[in-house]
Amino acid sequence: MYNPHPTYLMDSFSELSKLGEFGLISKLTQGFSAKHKSTIFGIGDDAAVLGATGESSSVKLVSVDNLTEGTHFLKSYTPLQHLGYKAVSTAVSDIYAMNGVPREVLISLSVSNHYSVEMLELLYSGIQSACEVFQVDLVGGDTTSSKLGLTINVTALGDAEKSELTYRHGSNVNDILIVTGDLGAAYMGWKILDREYHIAKSNPTHEPDLDRYHYLLERQLRPQARKDIVTLLKNANIQPTSMIDISDGLSSEVLHLCKSSELGCKIFEDKIPVDPAVMLSVDEFSIPLSIPILHGGEDYELLFTIKPSDYEKIKEIKELSAIGHMTSERGVAKVILSSGMESTLQAQGWDQLKN
Repeated sequence: MYNPHPTYLMDSFSELSKLGEFGLISKLTQGFSAKHKSTIFGIGDDAAVLGATGESSSVKLVSVDNLTEGTHFLKSYTPLQHLGYKAVSTAVSDIYAMNGVPREVLISLSVSNHYSVEMLELLYSGIQSACEVFQVDLVGGDTTSSKLGLTINVTALGDAEKSELTYRHGSNVNDILIVTGDLGAAYMGWKILDREYHIAKSNPTHEPDLDRYHYLLERQLRPQARKDIVTLLKNANIQPTSMIDISDGLSSEVLHLCKSSELGCKIFEDKIPVDPAVMLSVDEFSIPLSIPILHGGEDYELLFTIKPSDYEKIKEIKELSAIGHMTSERGVAKVILSSGMESTLQAQGWDQLKN
C-alpha cells in the first residue's frame, strides 16, 4: 500500500555525517548476500573479486571511483588534463591494492553546460595519457547532463593470479607494516591550492607564485598509482599478507587493515617516509607534521603487511619503508610519536560525508 508519509520524511532521522562513508556503506549493504559462485568477494575491500570461467588460475577485479566537483575538486584550480589523469589513476590504484594488474576502464560523466566541448576534450586528453601510462584500455561508459557541474565515474577492471591476490584481511600478529613512497605531499598540495583559491576570491588580480610547490601540487593534482609495486614484490618473491591503498589517510587505512584482520598495530611516526617539501610546507602553515602524514590522504601509495621472515628481502629497497607491526590487541592502533610519547591512533583522514 502507498505510504503518504515515507520514512525519509519522518521527524526522526539519522545524519549521514554520523556514520561516515564506510559506516554508511556497511549499513546500506548489510542485507545483501552473494547469489552466484562467480562472486568470490564483494563489498569490503579495494575491489570486488570475481571468478573467471573454466579452470583459470586468475580472477577478475572490479572497482568504482567517483570525482565530484565541489567535493573532490574545484574547477578554478584544477587543470582538466590533470583531472582526467587523476580520475583514472585513483581508480586503477584500487586494482594495484589487490596485488593485481588493471586492464580496462569505463568512464561515465555527468556534466553541466558550464563545460564546453573543448574543455571535455582537455579532460579526455588526460584520461588518454593515464590509459597509456597504466596500460589500460578505455572500453566504454556513459554521459548524462547535470545541473551541478561535473562528476566523473570510473570503473576499473583488472585481474590477479589467485595465488597472488591480496585482501585487506590476512595479516598476522608481528607482521610488518610497509608503506611505499612518501606521505603527506598531496595534503599539503591541497592546502596550498585552497589558500590560493581564497586569496584569489578576495583579490582577483592576485598572481600566485607556485613554482616552489611543484612536487606538492603534482602529488595532489596528478597522483601516480603505484603500478611498479606489484612487479617489485613479485621479483623480490614477496607475497603480502594484506594490502590497501592510501586514499583516505594513513590513520584510516591502518585501522581498516586492523579491523579486517581482527588485530591491532603499532606504528612509529619517525619511520613514516616524508619528502623535504612537506617538512618545509608544514612550517609555513604552522601545522604539526603528523596532520599530513597520518591523516592527509590522497597520496595513493600502498600500505601492506609482510611476514617478518620477508623483511630481509625489502629492507634495502628504496621505495619501501617499514613503519610498524601488527599486534594482538584487536582494533587498537598505537602510534609512537616523534616525541617518544605513545598515543592511540584515531582515523581523521578524508571522509566526504564528514568533511
